[in-house]
Amino acid sequence: MEFSIQRDGDKLVCTIMGRIDTNSAPDLVEKIDFTDLKELVFDLADVDYVFSAGLRVFLQAQKIMNANGGTMKLINLQPSVKEIFEIVGFANIMDLE
Repeated sequence: MEFSIQRDGDKLVCTIMGRIDTNSAPDLVEKIDFTDLKELVFDLADVDYVFSAGLRVFLQAQKIMNANGGTMKLINLQPSVKEIFEIVGFANIMDLE
């Protein structure tokens, strides 16, 4: 997995490429500075699979954003990745586009 982070004021966009697995997922949350963050966007256009560790990362990020009064959304999900989020029930608690 590779990712790039772009911050513009209180908005952060994280573009992820590859598979989000057990080895790479913890890196992702460690690199995000949630200080004064009001909008967090994960662009998953180039993600072809999310393992359970990746799901935990998104859940953790969602909880932090909720606690801080911010929003989080996942955009450009491939159908197979979106299906994973729907199966585990994350489509009910996360903004998926």
